Amino acid sequence: MQIGNFIDWVELNIDELGEIKTGSTPPKSRPEYYGIDYPFYKPTDLNAGYNTRTSIDGLSELGIQKARFIPENAILITCIGATIGKAGIIRKAGACNQQINAIVPYEKLLNPNFVYFQTTAPKFQKEIKHNASATTLPILNKGKFEKLPFYICPIPEQRAIVAKIEQLFSDWDNGIVNLKKAQEQLKIYRQAVLKKAFVGELTRKWREEQTDLPSAEELLQQIKEERERHYQKQLDEWKKTVKGWEDNGKDGKKPSRPKKPKELPPLSEGELKELPELPEVWCWVKLDVIGKLFCGQSPSTSEVNTEGYGTLYITGPEQWNGVKIKNDKWTEYPKRIVPDGCIFITVKGAGVGTLFPGVSCTIGRDIYAYRPLEIINFEFVINALRHGIDLVIMKAKGDIPGLSKNHILDHFIGLPSIEEQNQIICEIETRLSVCDKLEATIAEALQKSEALRQSILKRAFEGKLLNEKELEEARNAPDWEPAAKLLERIKTEKEKTGNKK
Repeated sequence: MQIGNFIDWVELNIDELGEIKTGSTPPKSRPEYYGIDYPFYKPTDLNAGYNTRTSIDGLSELGIQKARFIPENAILITCIGATIGKAGIIRKAGACNQQINAIVPYEKLLNPNFVYFQTTAPKFQKEIKHNASATTLPILNKGKFEKLPFYICPIPEQRAIVAKIEQLFSDWDNGIVNLKKAQEQLKIYRQAVLKKAFVGELTRKWREEQTDLPSAEELLQQIKEERERHYQKQLDEWKKTVKGWEDNGKDGKKPSRPKKPKELPPLSEGELKELPELPEVWCWVKLDVIGKLFCGQSPSTSEVNTEGYGTLYITGPEQWNGVKIKNDKWTEYPKRIVPDGCIFITVKGAGVGTLFPGVSCTIGRDIYAYRPLEIINFEFVINALRHGIDLVIMKAKGDIPGLSKNHILDHFIGLPSIEEQNQIICEIETRLSVCDKLEATIAEALQKSEALRQSILKRAFEGKLLNEKELEEARNAPDWEPAAKLLERIKTEKEKTGNKK
């Protein structure tokens, strides 16, 4: 078969490469199955790919019998969920869970590293996703997995391809390490700036030059008055709505009266002891005191139409651009509409605690929206949350980490006057504007590096990576034989080991 510029490649199915095993998990209720003798691989352990880390989980000798033993140099591929297609080659024998299929290539007939690299190449990854079931949770069953197409060439050529990929990736990996190191250093610098900002260090000199800043007590009084104004505004709107409801013959449920704001209780000695010291004109406040939290809820089918308000869903929680307005539309349902000027917070799953500014829309159940009072600087609050979000995330509960309404509202931030809030944002932007540009440059470089990596793999498995000299050297190797002959030996081995379907 001709692939690219080279002619000695043949196509076969995955199940012809060797034994295919689907993982299994011994019962958690049987502690005798678990220990530290054998690794128990999960999709998260495949992150390192070619240098797959050994799982921190382990099975006992009895556990490895109850599960399915997988030898070293097997290739593990996730076949269910958001990480479908993630692959890794294991360097230590063990077992894997049921989200993973394992390829155990025939010894001496196939180079395991060649198999691994091809499973990560764009063409194979495309085949995995194309053959997966089109559900909310993509699944590639074992039957379809075994029939995925694969391409092999003579063994010396396999070795040469692996060696060249390793050589090219070595330089690439070094560059990635340096970029990620720089990325981490920028994160540390950013957090250092935010830490100083929200205990008053960045504005110390500015504050000393002011003569009319409100005291902490006066600041709390301003907040109390603003809460009362906000309540009165809601009350006036409610009265108008009730009148309209009455004029309409009291059709439907009577609109709910807005709740009167709670009194601002003083912080207890225990609470103050846990918090850092602030400048005299600052005060500690809970988010519950200076804003309102809106909880998300996904629409039912009967509430969705083609007009109205878009719904915000999480699609990839690692970055701000991992959210989108879905095409689903709700009919107008004011109780569920989030107003402009909110900070959106993801509250469930792997990206719990991701923050991003948003616009008026409805939100899914995995997102909360927090809207500060009008006398509070929006940018001040979102940056204060970015600084302290790790303390909130620590409170997340459950196998799929989740935050409750109170986890957010009970979080403390140090609050200065609005004048100092504005000055703090100026100080932060002055210091972090260069940091933002560097982070964007690094992110772009990482993206280009990944594109280069995929380009190398694409060329490798189109038969275009080796030059004529490298190909000639492979053909002169003592163990060279045509790919068709290698395929015959693979089929013979399959029959001999009893793997024939």
